[in-house]
Amino acid sequence: MKKRLISIGLVAALLLSMTACGNKKTEEENASKSELKDVTVILDYVPNTNHTGLYAAKDLGYYEDAGLNVTIIEPTDGVTATLVAAGKGDFGISYQEDVTYALASKDPLPIKAIATIIQHNTSGFASIASKHIQTPKAFENKVYAGWGAPSEEAVIHAVMNAAGADFSKLTMVTADGADYSTLDNKIDLMWMFWAWDGIAATRQGLDLNYIELRSLDKRLDYYTPVIIANTDTIENDPELVQAFMDATTKGYEYAIDNPAASAEILHKYADTYDLEMLKESQEYLAKKYSEDSEVWGLMKDSVWDGYTDFMVENGLIDKSIPAAECYTNEFIKKK
Repeated sequence: MKKRLISIGLVAALLLSMTACGNKKTEEENASKSELKDVTVILDYVPNTNHTGLYAAKDLGYYEDAGLNVTIIEPTDGVTATLVAAGKGDFGISYQEDVTYALASKDPLPIKAIATIIQHNTSGFASIASKHIQTPKAFENKVYAGWGAPSEEAVIHAVMNAAGADFSKLTMVTADGADYSTLDNKIDLMWMFWAWDGIAATRQGLDLNYIELRSLDKRLDYYTPVIIANTDTIENDPELVQAFMDATTKGYEYAIDNPAASAEILHKYADTYDLEMLKESQEYLAKKYSEDSEVWGLMKDSVWDGYTDFMVENGLIDKSIPAAECYTNEFIKKK
């Protein structure tokens, strides 16, 4: 009995010791997490393969390794650029076009692009192949469905004019969503991003003609999307921006090297999407993220200046904005 009591006592002591160690480990983990810097990233839209690098960096621990506790949210009560400018988020996903608009307004927003997610504009005009719409000249007497933005009309007007087409002969309607099936009957043309809409449409069995925007005017090869930050954050907390960008770069480099695995990571956070569709989209974008660039995220004055000139020429903004005011490469580490 004495031996049994001693054994029970030893087991109890061991359990207490293990519990204490476990509690200490949990406390250390909690303390470690509490030391992480909270960072909020506001997307431009629902999660998709444009954002995979962000989710890879989060899921693989790159942000935590950089001392960051990153929360990725969708925009709710306003556009991303406005929210970042107002300090509602540390970083955001936007577009070169929106950044230029924001800086050219009467009350410029304090934002700046710090990386481009994709090197080239992969958007374009899609139509059913059997309709033989292969140039903007063929837009005449057709029905185009879009989102109704002034820049959208300006771009279509410009490319039709350059092709010798009469813009007044195009009927433009506002679409409620990406119902690709309408291309087969009610609608002749849509402006879409191939990595998402184009792949989704072809997976539905649609045979499409696709005219890339950048093939019509080199100035339309602008950056979309881009990562933005508040200029106050850039100027006063460059260490935070650098830590975020280093981890984000690793996330996109992972997506480039591992498209299938990174699609599976994205699927964890956006499980309503078909996984095979995500994999096909990711395979396409893996080749586009850093296309023609030595590193991911790097931007050029010529791209910013080109689209700014287009916007001024077509009356979208009243004045040119110098590229240096729109973006910075200071947080991109060159190889």
